[in-house]
Amino acid sequence: MSMWGQIMLQDANSPIMENMIMFYDFSMIIIVLVVAMIMYLLFFMLFNKLIDRFLLEGQMIEIIWTVIPIIFLIFLAIPSLKLLYLSDEINNPIMSIKVLGHQWYWSYEFNDFKSINFDSFMIKDDKNNLFRLLDVDNRLILPFNYQIRFLISSLDVIHSFTIPSLGSKVDAVPGRINQINLFMKRPGIYFGQCSEICGVNHSFMPIVIESTSLKNFINWINKI
Repeated sequence: MSMWGQIMLQDANSPIMENMIMFYDFSMIIIVLVVAMIMYLLFFMLFNKLIDRFLLEGQMIEIIWTVIPIIFLIFLAIPSLKLLYLSDEINNPIMSIKVLGHQWYWSYEFNDFKSINFDSFMIKDDKNNLFRLLDVDNRLILPFNYQIRFLISSLDVIHSFTIPSLGSKVDAVPGRINQINLFMKRPGIYFGQCSEICGVNHSFMPIVIESTSLKNFINWINKI
């Protein structure tokens, strides 16, 4: 992977993440405009010999530099609030999956088809592991192009269920159930990690979701 691919956001694999990247690009355009305007004004004020050093007030310029930031904030607030509500939207999921955080692994429960539960531990580092510190022994297999609801909680301390390429980040809080909908647009393997400091092995409880067709998902369910 190139250097630019490492410092930028991951490729979007869900509608929410696509909207997040669009909002990021839109915000950066406004930020660049603000910085360019401020740098121009500073340069103009520092190197302009016609400035009146005895000027005590300028109501017009104060109105201008108060109104313009308000306009910029409005242009940022509207898409930000829209994205916030879209990320919390529940769109008739075809199934619900319970996700439990532990020190230091994840466990998953399916109750819509039959009672299925399994733990997901990080694979130990060895030469045959292509995804160092990211792959697990039991991947979560899910169908793409379907709405799926996650019910997320924890049995010990606060964790965070995070999958960057899907635009998902939900805290797993003991005694509380948080929910989020995921919609994967294409097959693939999506990696995530706990994003809340949860103990000495916080960096070693990865999340792996394998997105596949509905037929392959049903075959996987029947084999468990």
